[in-house]
Amino acid sequence: MKKTLWQEFARNILISLGIYAALFLILYIIEWYAPSLHGTLLQWHDLAFVVGIPASVAGTAYVLTIQNPKNYTGFFGAITMAALLAWQFALWGKWDLVVLHIALFIPFQMTSLLRWRKQALEIKEQGTKNQDILPSWLNIKGVVFNIAFIVVIVLLDILLVTWVEGNAFSDNLLTKTMGGLMIAASILANFWMIHKKIDTWICWIIYTLAGMVIYVLTSNIFTFVLFLITLILNVKAAIEWIKLTRQSYSYQ
Repeated sequence: MKKTLWQEFARNILISLGIYAALFLILYIIEWYAPSLHGTLLQWHDLAFVVGIPASVAGTAYVLTIQNPKNYTGFFGAITMAALLAWQFALWGKWDLVVLHIALFIPFQMTSLLRWRKQALEIKEQGTKNQDILPSWLNIKGVVFNIAFIVVIVLLDILLVTWVEGNAFSDNLLTKTMGGLMIAASILANFWMIHKKIDTWICWIIYTLAGMVIYVLTSNIFTFVLFLITLILNVKAAIEWIKLTRQSYSYQ
């Protein structure tokens, strides 16, 4: 069983490499036929851009792998992605996001890895059934918790960014709001991943949509395309988990 899980992860790494190889080829052709875009889509001179490539590959392999809620090996890709993103944000001087990835997201992913692996062993050794993956949104407590958390984090982030930048509260309010929404949604997504709930994909979709708004506002075409790919993957993963809702599943 363990060998099969690792083979699935390895296959998804190859699929991820193929996706980004195709993307870079398309962007290269675009730059070739549109010289005015040269260096704006493929920024090989920028170390942060280069670091983001393996982060994207690892992240995509992670999402593809845990579409199968039996497979905990995908979290090794998630941990790799988080570490690389922390490096990328450090190069950009965004130290709040560096701390967020190192102090929060990596521990979250490690916890998910250990918990999912433990469940796998219990199912294999004891023949127990796995928990259902119904979203917490289906009960009032879950709704209140998720919405309240998002609102509080978004407001706190807007206030923090406003204070750090020394501008008025209303300046760039949409960008600030989307940034706060990305942070809140990503924290919730990582939290619900530990508990193997569909909420995690709802939150990742919210995160991705908020990011796409930001990169439209900042005219960052390349990152917008990356987020579009991520959105498609997150929606696909959500659909796969929805199919398993209220179904029991066992490891092979």
